[in-house]
Amino acid sequence: QLQLVESGGGLVQPGGSLRLSCAASGFTLNSYNIGWFRQAPGKEREGVSCISSSGGSTNYRESVKGRFTISRDNAKNTFYLHMNSLKPEDTAVYYCAASKVYYCSGRNDYWGQGTQVTVSS
Repeated sequence: QLQLVESGGGLVQPGGSLRLSCAASGFTLNSYNIGWFRQAPGKEREGVSCISSSGGSTNYRESVKGRFTISRDNAKNTFYLHMNSLKPEDTAVYYCAASKVYYCSGRNDYWGQGTQVTVSS
């Protein structure tokens, strides 16, 4: 079965850190552009960060720059979102996604199931 499986969400206090993981099953990620998206209650889904298939290009939404880092480990067929200095406004369901063609786009071939991140004291 071709799918992305996420892990690593949870409850964290403001200022804390989490690492989200997204593992591909049934296909290899090394030729895919990949990204992280999030959706907070009552809001539209928004892009958080993306990385090109080569790893040579990365992008971040302005509100997470300097706090979040996207990375990929093609040998493990997994990619990550390292989140530091978390704020309550980062609370959302986070989704990983992969596209063979598009970069930093909502048009993806595969989506993860989503993992809840809650930042609260």
